[in-house]
Amino acid sequence: MQQTLLRIGGKKMSLDKPQLVAGVDEVGRGPLAGPVVAAAVILDPNNPIEGLADSKKLTEKKRNLLSEEIKQKALFWAISRAEVEEIDEINILQASLLAMKRAVESLQKQPTLALIDGNHCPNLDCDMQAIIKGDSKEPAISAASILAKVARDNEMVEMDNQYPGYGFAKNKGYPTKQHREAILQLGITPIHRRSYAPVQKQLAL
Repeated sequence: MQQTLLRIGGKKMSLDKPQLVAGVDEVGRGPLAGPVVAAAVILDPNNPIEGLADSKKLTEKKRNLLSEEIKQKALFWAISRAEVEEIDEINILQASLLAMKRAVESLQKQPTLALIDGNHCPNLDCDMQAIIKGDSKEPAISAASILAKVARDNEMVEMDNQYPGYGFAKNKGYPTKQHREAILQLGITPIHRRSYAPVQKQLAL
C-alpha cells in the first residue's frame, strides 16, 4: 500500500490513507467589543494560493484580495463566531474554541484532520493537532486566519456606523486609548464585552 506523507509543523507524518486537512483559526480574543470569529479552510493542493501568511502581517488590501482568492480556490471554507453574550458567559477561551468548533462543523465536508492555531483544541469529531503560531507555519491555518480577520474587521466597520464615536472602524474593538476614553464618555454599547475589566469599570460607575 502506498504511503502518504503529510508535512505538519515542519515534520512529516506518515498516513495510511489520504487526509482531508482543515486549517482552523480565530480572531478577536483581545477586543473589548464584538464577537470572536473563527474560520476553517480545506485548501486544494491542486490549486495553490500564493502569499498566504499570518493575517496580522499582511496589509488590509492584501488580506482582502487573499480572502476572495481563498473563497474561490479552497475546496471548502466556513466562517463562524461566538457572540458577545457567549464570551461573557463562558469566557473568551471557551468562546474561541466554540467558534472554531462551529466553523469546522459548518464545512460542507468534514475533515479527517484539523490543524488548530494555538495550544488548545476545540471538541471535534476528527483528529486534531494544535500548532503554536500555526498561522505563520501552515498555509491552511494562514488561510483561516485571513478569512476570520477580514470577516470580523468588516463587521466592526459596520458597527462603527451603528455605534459612532468609539472608532470601531479603526480600532476594530481593541482597547486603544481612544476606545477606552470613548467608553468613559459615551458609556458602553450592546456589543461591548461586560466581562472585560475596562467595561466592568464603566458598569460599576
